[in-house]
This record gives sequence, C-alpha cells and structure tokens, in this order.
Amino acid sequence: MMEKKIQSDAYDVLKRSLRYETVFVLLIIAFCVITVLNINIGSVPISVKEIARIIFLQEGDPTQMKIVWNIRLPRIITAAVLGGGLSLSGFLLQTFFNNPIAGPFVLGISSGAKLTVALTMIYALQMTGKVSSLTLVLAAFVGAMISTGFILAVSSKLRNMSALLVAGIMIGYICSAITDFVVTFAEESDIVNLHNWSLGSFSGMDWNSVKMACIIVGIASVLAFLLSKSIGAYQLGENYARSMGVNVKLFRTALILLSSVLSATVTAFAGPISFVGIAVPHLMKRALNSSKPLVVIPACFLGGGVFCMFCDLIARTAFAPSELNISTVTSIFGAPVVIAIMIRRQKEKQ
Repeated sequence: MMEKKIQSDAYDVLKRSLRYETVFVLLIIAFCVITVLNINIGSVPISVKEIARIIFLQEGDPTQMKIVWNIRLPRIITAAVLGGGLSLSGFLLQTFFNNPIAGPFVLGISSGAKLTVALTMIYALQMTGKVSSLTLVLAAFVGAMISTGFILAVSSKLRNMSALLVAGIMIGYICSAITDFVVTFAEESDIVNLHNWSLGSFSGMDWNSVKMACIIVGIASVLAFLLSKSIGAYQLGENYARSMGVNVKLFRTALILLSSVLSATVTAFAGPISFVGIAVPHLMKRALNSSKPLVVIPACFLGGGVFCMFCDLIARTAFAPSELNISTVTSIFGAPVVIAIMIRRQKEKQ
C-alpha cells in the first residue's frame, strides 16, 4: 500500500514537471516565432535569411540594417520587457487582494500614473523643452502610489471585492477627467505629444528606452521572484504566512511597491495598456494548472512578453499604414478572458 502511494506521488510529480516544461517550451517557441514575425513584417519586408545575417553577422543592406537595429529591435524588446512587467504586476496585485480580477488598469493604478505623467510632460516641456525617461518613470510611480494608497484606504472600509473594483474604476474615471481638464488648457504642441502617448503604443522606442526599461523591470522582477516562497505562504492565508515566519506587513508593502514600480514603468514608456495584468496571469495559471509562484512568476513574465509582442504586431499591421493603439488590441483579446473569470467565479459560488 505504501509502495503504491509512493509510486502515485512520483507519477504526479513527473506529470507536473512535464506540464511545466511543456508550457515553458511552448512559450519560448512562441516568443522566437513572434520576434521573427515582428522583424519580418512591415512596410519594408525583410526575409528570415536577411534577419539572421543582420543580427548575427551584422552585415547586409544598409537600409534594412537601420530598420532592424534602430526601429524594430528596440520596439520588440521594449514590448517584451514591458509586457512581462505588466503581467507580473497583475499577478502581484491579484496575490495582494486575493482576487483574479485585480490588475493595475482595473484598479485605477495605471490611470493615476497616466495623470502624473501627463502633468509632467506638459509642464516639463513648457519649462525645459524636454523630459527624461527617468523623470517620467518617477512621475508615473508617484501617481501609481497615490492611486494605490487610495485603493488601500478603500479596501480597509470595503470587504466586498466587487465594491473595491468599482472604486478602482471610479479612480480611473476621475484621473482621466483631470487629465482631460489639464489637456484643454495645454499648448497645442504638447497636446500632440501627450495624445500619441496616452493612446498606448510601443512605437518610437530607442535603445535608451530599452536600457532603462530593462534595468527597472529587471530589478523589480528579480525581487518579486525572490519573494516566491513568501508569496506561496501568503496564498494559503495571512495566519499561515505568519506561522512560516513571514513579516506580513513588510511583505504586503513590498508587493504594493513592486507592482507599482512595474505598472508605472510600463505607463511611463508605453502609456496605459489594459487587460494584460489580468488576462495573462490567469492564462498562465490555467496552463500550468498551478498557482505556485516559483513557476507562475517566470511564466507570467514570459507570457506577458509574448502577449504584448503579438498584440503589437496586430496593432501595426492589421490596418497598415495606420496603426491601432495597443490597448485596443489587448482589450480585444484580454476582455473575454476577464469575462470568463467572472463567470467561473460565479459558478463556483453557486
């Protein structure tokens, strides 16, 4: 009897490991395929053979080399990094609030970041004529923390998660209203810059953007991964986490700070992007059939990168030469996932 139990446990472990490996292999293949497609497809098509020559041998047609190195590669890498960061931010918020619908866009965190970035862009451009990426990230972080602080204050009063989500949506509307009010009295040239950014897009990225995004998102993601054990304990309840030696107050603060940094960085560089932070973590947990942070965190990051790269490809090619804003495409693919989550949760309650 004991021997059968040991064999059954060993089989379950092997089955889980095989599932994890399959999911990650498929994500890596999807990442490579979408990367090649993003470089290949455009107003100037570039063959796979030429792509390999340009990237690995750094030789080929000068025009194609400029397109790959100066336009398409920075855009692709930024989309992957920011998409991964946004997905991870959503997972951290879902862990914090213990709700699969929680995410930086739905809770109004992205809208708060959008407001402060808009104010910074308008007034900094008027005073100095330019604004750095770091300044925008810091401004977005301040806005994200203000929105998060309001959400935390509301969550202490409202135990109903539906009411909390409604409060987050209201924060989004308030921030958007203030942003529109400020834009009304801004200079026309500043409005153009702000309008292009506020629609959400990965266009216009350069290697400085890539470097800054990789540093900030990379550090925050590594810190989040180091919290995997604590997150796993917290998922089983605050009392269990305390019994495992987790400083719950410090841990919750770390979750909020890391999720705010990640969502703020995305908003600063690419504008507000919807549904990625909700849909991708849910899809990854379903694919892995696990909520174990040790595997879900890297899967969320990789899955978010693939999702945003795919949506960016659709955004710039579906109606070329016109380009859709990225949130339009992420909403099309992400909103059905959110609806499915809500229906599933309702069925579980019945």
